[in-house]
Amino acid sequence: MTSPAPEATAPGVWEELVTSALLGTDRRTPPGGERGPGAAAALLDAAAAETVRRRAGLRPARAARRPEPAPEDPRPPLPAAAARRLTMLLTDRPGTAGGGRRGSAPDLMELLPQWLATANARGFAAPPQTLPALLDAARGRTDLRPAALAFAGPRALWLARLNPDWRFALRATHGGVAALSGSGATERVRRLWDEGLFAERVALLASLRARDPAGARELLASTWATERAEDRLMFLDSLRRGLEAADEPFLEQALADRSRNVRATAAELLSALPHSALAARMRARAASCVSLDRTLTPPAIVVEAPHECDAGMERDGVVARPPAGRGERSWWFGQLTEAAPLATWPDRLGGRTAEEIVALPVSEGWQSELHAAWCRAAVRQGDGVWARALLGAPTAPEAGGPGAVSLAERAKLLGTLDAGERAEWVAGFIATHGLSEAFQLLGMCAVPWAAPLGRAVVDALNIARDAGSYPWSFSGVMGLAERCLDPSEAGRLDGLLAIPDEPEDASPGAGGYWAEAFQRLVRTLRLRATMAEELRAG
Repeated sequence: MTSPAPEATAPGVWEELVTSALLGTDRRTPPGGERGPGAAAALLDAAAAETVRRRAGLRPARAARRPEPAPEDPRPPLPAAAARRLTMLLTDRPGTAGGGRRGSAPDLMELLPQWLATANARGFAAPPQTLPALLDAARGRTDLRPAALAFAGPRALWLARLNPDWRFALRATHGGVAALSGSGATERVRRLWDEGLFAERVALLASLRARDPAGARELLASTWATERAEDRLMFLDSLRRGLEAADEPFLEQALADRSRNVRATAAELLSALPHSALAARMRARAASCVSLDRTLTPPAIVVEAPHECDAGMERDGVVARPPAGRGERSWWFGQLTEAAPLATWPDRLGGRTAEEIVALPVSEGWQSELHAAWCRAAVRQGDGVWARALLGAPTAPEAGGPGAVSLAERAKLLGTLDAGERAEWVAGFIATHGLSEAFQLLGMCAVPWAAPLGRAVVDALNIARDAGSYPWSFSGVMGLAERCLDPSEAGRLDGLLAIPDEPEDASPGAGGYWAEAFQRLVRTLRLRATMAEELRAG
């Protein structure tokens, strides 16, 4: 590195030359020059000479400190075949085929998340030479980051501090782990919290929260008043993990924060604590809006939405101004209901169970609003009983179209159930309603899919093929099947690889496209089986 020496020429010569070039030699004569036809050439000569003079006056600067060596990774190395496979997955750049046709070759980049999950489960270390490509892949795909950084290990953080493009790695939970262990951990945590980059502080808080929820809360409270609003919001979000009743006093204070987003997040977290004071306040407000009219046959739920949003409601996280096209009263009512503990409703509605309450008619068109708010409450509170009641039977007619609970809401409700129950519900849905509305639901199911779910998907794809439609309408589901079907299902699909006879009303060439799609599916499943075997070899 070099630094400029004191100017060897009169000060301001270079600035004068630049000014003459910008204004033109007709308007500003260059220093030491004369007007006339040769003024422009003289200006360029003078600039060239001055450039050489300036460069010659540079002198070496003090050398930068060499970086510390990368930390060692104590995990066992990958088996050779698996290391070669990783290189192939990272360098795969699938081309864009014309006409929407993907061909029959597997999409290797889409298999990388599953490969990483298996490698992490086996406890292997990443080959050092693959780390740059691995970090580049994680930079472009946020869904890859947790598994990629876990696999990359401590060297990923070392590289991230040297390359700003990989700074996202410092925001990962792994970034704060090193500061939490060993002698002097308390001092290291305090120093990193006070002096670290924002990304490192987020990672530290997340790591500490996983180990010591109270310690993380106290660390955050120690600097809360001096943090920026956007930083407070990010830090507050870290309290979702390990949320406990002891967090309530801190979150109650955050309800008075000057940032609306911080107040809203604090209110959301408090409403997830069913015994908090905010939950009690929301319970009283929501209960006053909902009653049971026993004079009707059958009895029906009656809704009287709030007529105003007072200061207390706003302090507790209710947003006063509704989105465009939404009525104020329904907007306020929905927020109150989703923040109220679900235990409110059996007491309020005659001791009925969640399933019985959901089955009650709701007067004056409030059913969709009420059920949608209960869905959000069930997801927020992780209440499987209410989730089952709101989901209903997967074979029910309303499950396949518009109803009190949308498919997007059903997908979120599925997240409150265990993996086996989720797969069983979605399999029943597909068997009854087909695949056209199932993509969101399939995304909630554990990988690899349970056998009944896998069979339901394959059977539905086969039915769609026999109907003669193009497979492009099912490309999303087919892509999920390539990644999520159990590889052991490959043999059962051999009968679908041939080009079928096309019925008269079929789309032209659809049979060939379906055969190609099933060939790609089978090849991908067999490749996944091979990849798993390569990792087991270690």
